[in-house]
Amino acid sequence: NRSELLNGNSFILGVSGSGKSMLAKQKLVNIYLSDPNADIFVIDPEREMTEIVNTLGGENIKLSAASENHINALDMSRDYGDVENPLILKSEFMLSLCRDIVGNLGAKEKSIIDRCTSIVYRDYLLHGCVGEAPTMKVFYDTLLAQDELEAKELALALELYINGNLNIFAKPTNVNLQSRLVCYDIHRLGEELMSPSMRIVLDSIYNRVTSNKAKGRKTYIFIDEIYILFAHEHSAQFLHKLWRRVRKAGGYVIGVTQNVEDLLDSPTAKFMLANSEYVIMLNQAATDRMRLAEVMKISESQMAYFTNTEAGHGLAKIGGAFVPFVNKLPKDTELYRMMTTKFGE
Repeated sequence: NRSELLNGNSFILGVSGSGKSMLAKQKLVNIYLSDPNADIFVIDPEREMTEIVNTLGGENIKLSAASENHINALDMSRDYGDVENPLILKSEFMLSLCRDIVGNLGAKEKSIIDRCTSIVYRDYLLHGCVGEAPTMKVFYDTLLAQDELEAKELALALELYINGNLNIFAKPTNVNLQSRLVCYDIHRLGEELMSPSMRIVLDSIYNRVTSNKAKGRKTYIFIDEIYILFAHEHSAQFLHKLWRRVRKAGGYVIGVTQNVEDLLDSPTAKFMLANSEYVIMLNQAATDRMRLAEVMKISESQMAYFTNTEAGHGLAKIGGAFVPFVNKLPKDTELYRMMTTKFGE
């Protein structure tokens, strides 16, 4: 029961073939079927969750420059951020998003972005966040309407992502973000879009987390190959904030990866791992085992449970306890067929 831990965030760690993906999918299905008061979001870089999500009737959102799926970067619910003035958090988000795209921002640019954010949301907030939210196109036009040369330069720098070929987040949302199960398929997301896309996706999820808190609903967020987000400084920082904030809103983040070394090379990720109450360790590479043992305070005898083990065998850290486990799913089941990633199965 994650709610009984100091925090319910978790990691699932294991080399390729260790049963990591299978276990993550099992947990997703178990949560979906056993808790109707929970919503689930998935960030899927390897397109492994498509069949599971479709079978459960969820929403698969394919994100790429050529995608017909759009998410409005400026979507904001009335419960956004769970604060009295959500505009403050949205202004912070817009500053971060523009920095992702433009690079370093000077004091003038920051003031212009903050001012334009307030202008863009004025009517939307006055109407209680009901109706269509403003879009990045409105933000772009607002920048052009400002007197400062810096505002015109900002608009030009953002043009590719608003009027250009990378404008998937500049249009009204045309996918069902209110589904109980939403999967963001980022398999074909290019490098140019990766950093701003991850910030927008995480912000979209956080929008739902705070909305769910007001409704008394729980939110689970599965992030496959989570090391990808830590490779980008800005998305790593935003993920760290999400990691800390969601607990108070009934949210739980589950990070899944086989690249443990890359994870531990990020100070932010290492801190998050060390402060997670629920960590599942399947078979690990030799170098990863030693580093994990150091970070997690694991004894040599406990390390044996994730050293050269069969798929599905491992060690779980649950609060202050370490629990060995064996996780096997019968192969003659429909669930196994949908979950397996073994070639030929």
